Amino acid sequence: MAEITASMVKELREKTDAPMMECKKALAEAAGDMAKAEEILRVKLGNKASKAAARVAAEGIVAVSVSADGKQGAIIEVNCETDFVAKNDDFLALVKGAADLVVSQSPADVAALSALPFGEGTIESTRAALVGKIGENMSLRRFARIEAKGQLYSYIHGGAKVGVLLDLVGGDEQLGKDIAMHIAASKPKALDASGVSQDLIDTERRVAIEKARADNKPEAMLEKIADGTVQKFLKEVTLLAQVFVKAEDGKQTIEQLLKARNASVGSFVLYLVGEGIEKKVTDFAAEVAAQAAAAQK
Repeated sequence: MAEITASMVKELREKTDAPMMECKKALAEAAGDMAKAEEILRVKLGNKASKAAARVAAEGIVAVSVSADGKQGAIIEVNCETDFVAKNDDFLALVKGAADLVVSQSPADVAALSALPFGEGTIESTRAALVGKIGENMSLRRFARIEAKGQLYSYIHGGAKVGVLLDLVGGDEQLGKDIAMHIAASKPKALDASGVSQDLIDTERRVAIEKARADNKPEAMLEKIADGTVQKFLKEVTLLAQVFVKAEDGKQTIEQLLKARNASVGSFVLYLVGEGIEKKVTDFAAEVAAQAAAAQK
């Protein structure tokens, strides 16, 4: 049997907000497998145990750059330690410059982007100098580049904490802006069901079956219940199946909207700052006291 340590229990508790003893039991049942333990807690406690999946903790910004003809574009996330630095002019200039270089130079990855010429040096030397100047770490986390089949539209929201880059084929500028805004608001995981990870679908199915069993549903009904749950999940997380946020009747889906406007979505990228990153929680009062004590020494 795998050893369940206090640090494992603490990590699962921080991810799920579940009671400590429930976390310990789930880890024991899962033989120490963190992902499996989280799934077990979802069955017992519902969606509350998925809290960590949607928690955005790190600071930074998302930026978008689109070529003049609207055919090439990039979206980038650059992280820093505090929101204060995320508003610094030098930091903003670095992020914008990096986004522009992704469009014009099409680097293969973050390492290649970091090595590109920028200012009096490179993106990396500029970043390092800015870290030394401000005294706070910052990093280029990720980027995506799109060659449009149609026309590119973007949307930045929440102080540049949410960013969207959309390739719309057909339609017009207003439709492009509306759908990009919808993506930022509704946060789809994929264009349609074919783009949703099979692991996510399998997890939803397992959780649905176990919850139905816990509710004493007949074994013969479990697969049907799971099918319904998965279909509901796919409607919630796929762009085409989502109800348009500005639909006057509250029913029109994005797919119906696009069909009515003789348009389609080539692709889209959605970035949320800090998505999947856990930020260290500190006791501010204790930190100030420690700094004061160090200063006296």
